[in-house]
Amino acid sequence: MKRIEAVNDFVVKFANVNGSGSASANELFARSFLRMGVPVSPRNIFPSNIQGLPTWYEVRVTEKGWLGRRGGVDLMVAMNPQTWDRDVAEVDPGGYLLYDSTKPLPPSRFRPDIHPIGVPLTQMCNAAYSDPRERQLLKNIMYVGVLAALLGIEPEAIAQLVGEQYKGKEKLLTPNLDAFRKGFHYATEHLDDAIGLRVRRAANVGDRIFMEGNAAAALGCVYGGATVCAWYPITPSSSVAEAFQKFCGKLRVDKESGENRFAIVQAEDELASIGMVVGAGWNGARAFTATSGPGISLMTEFIGLAYFAEIPAVIIDVQRGGPSTGMPTRTQQADLIACAYASHGDTRHVLLIPEDPHECFEFAAQALDLADRLQTPVFLMTDLDIGMNQRLCAPLKWDDARRYDRGKLMTADMLDAGRDFGRYLDVDGDGIPFRTLPGTHPTKGGYFTRGTTKDAYARYSEAGPDYVYNVQRLLKKHDTAKKLVPAAIEKQADRPTRFGVIHFGSTAPAMAEAHEALAARDLQLDTLRLRAFPFGDEVGKFIAAHQTVFVIEQNRDAQMRTMLVNELGTDPAKLVPILHYDGTPITARFITEAIAERMSGANVEPIKRGKVA
Repeated sequence: MKRIEAVNDFVVKFANVNGSGSASANELFARSFLRMGVPVSPRNIFPSNIQGLPTWYEVRVTEKGWLGRRGGVDLMVAMNPQTWDRDVAEVDPGGYLLYDSTKPLPPSRFRPDIHPIGVPLTQMCNAAYSDPRERQLLKNIMYVGVLAALLGIEPEAIAQLVGEQYKGKEKLLTPNLDAFRKGFHYATEHLDDAIGLRVRRAANVGDRIFMEGNAAAALGCVYGGATVCAWYPITPSSSVAEAFQKFCGKLRVDKESGENRFAIVQAEDELASIGMVVGAGWNGARAFTATSGPGISLMTEFIGLAYFAEIPAVIIDVQRGGPSTGMPTRTQQADLIACAYASHGDTRHVLLIPEDPHECFEFAAQALDLADRLQTPVFLMTDLDIGMNQRLCAPLKWDDARRYDRGKLMTADMLDAGRDFGRYLDVDGDGIPFRTLPGTHPTKGGYFTRGTTKDAYARYSEAGPDYVYNVQRLLKKHDTAKKLVPAAIEKQADRPTRFGVIHFGSTAPAMAEAHEALAARDLQLDTLRLRAFPFGDEVGKFIAAHQTVFVIEQNRDAQMRTMLVNELGTDPAKLVPILHYDGTPITARFITEAIAERMSGANVEPIKRGKVA
């Protein structure tokens, strides 16, 4: 069987047992490519239950810089006997299978169209180390050594990373370096030319940084002025609050007094956490919570209060598989409708949708500004793929001259000057009233925040005209938000086309690669990346300019397509859903083939697949 040959362009996938200590070794492997100037895009696929279950780690090596999943596997590192058959089946024809050959396997366990590479890892570890736990842990770094020799990774890069990881921990540093060298030397001596995949030093990483979206969002909250975080632990959002605490410990502690200038509360549940955020927002603090789909479900009562009482709040939703508790450690984009219209009654909320950690940072800070400006809840819609996977992105930047947008605040001087204060009074036609913060004035400007009906002056009222006035004003405010949220970004094809694609969030890297692959087939498409809801005018114009628009989503029910139809009055037949929802990040191969199939003729029937290509 002809083997796959590639330089700086391949996919390596590790199949391990959860709790075996493989995570640090696999991450070290991924980072070694960055030290050689070659971009990588790693993704961790881990179980939601207990130690001992299967876990996978996929590393895409991509000199061109494609950061989405490609689809397919060129080299499988099969370290879990439980998933052997599944892992072997996943390798592309002509690909490679690295496995522990301590115990011989019959030929029937292999495929004739792939190339097995056996290394007696367990035997080598048992011979070199006596402690059972040490044997298990060091086997991982040993196969990294094997891979380094096979692929041509500079051993100095690995040694440097190991030294950084275990700095000041000589008891760990020495055996890890020893295990790496043992694996490297074995491959050098026994596996000459065993593989057609190679890494070659490049200079394609540049000044980009490597970080998780959750950490970036947390840092954005710090720079955006958040001082209060209330949360309840839930996968995959917990690390947002944890990172916020870490950053605040460095940046929000008074240097003279040593006092904390922040408050972080782990509440008893999600409803309590959003209640604290709403209370803090009413008092003038910038506050946020981080959660996932099940948390949103529990929070909706207080979200409705914040919407109707017009109180700033930021909710970071790191989306996972649903419904109910769903797939806690898998990714989806299935909370769109739940968040856009959260709570009972007529509601419309602002959603910001980042594509990577860089935008997580920017949009988190912007969400705090928008929440104050619009006096309403604002959702930051990330997902597990962005939040919990490290991703190359542009460096984070902050303008120290930037000032927070606190919106329309009635001051004591304004009240003393006789300004008319109606808490829910539209004074200039944008739907946004003035508010006062508690304690602004001893006798003027105070009000009692209600989630019930009231008139423009915050007086309780069940009169129909007062209710209609308020809910229509809220619609006007939502319309104002269109001009404040990040605009959609269009990329035009090489020549005019009647086909367009709408995508958003974590689908962006795969869509960028698919766009180039389709162009190589002479299939021309314009693309539009949505970054926010409500939709700006540019979205409706894009749809109107094309005969057929594909909508790429990672959910079953085409939620974004539904929102486009409902909000813009678009003909549903014009929007063709391309849906991927098996919990793994969408691949460039899936998008390419799905769209190519639909563009190849007049057939534009929707394609729905729950299986990754």
